Amino acid sequence: QVQLVESGGGLVQPGGSLRLSCAASEITFSSYAMAWYRQAPAKQRDLVATISNSGYTTYADSVKGRFTISRDNAKNTVYLEMNSLKPEDTAVYLCNAVNIYNVRMNYWGKGTLVTVSS
Repeated sequence: QVQLVESGGGLVQPGGSLRLSCAASEITFSSYAMAWYRQAPAKQRDLVATISNSGYTTYADSVKGRFTISRDNAKNTVYLEMNSLKPEDTAVYLCNAVNIYNVRMNYWGKGTLVTVSS
């Protein structure tokens, strides 16, 4: 059974940093493009960052220059380094995996809550 398990969320002050992790199991990790999304209360789910199986990255304009997505294929893990956090970054952050050969193989984690507040 495919599992994506996020960790690393928590409460942080504005200007602070957090590193999120998403550990994947039961998938051939190197065949998946990975992404982080976020969903704030009563708002739609938004794409934050993506990383291809070869390491090409993209970012939402709102996080460019502050967030960095990376992956470790040996550990089946994708990371999101978040710096200069703002209150508007508060959301549940969810990990997504999409198979590069079959987009119907699309999996989600349950999310980790990030709260940015003083």
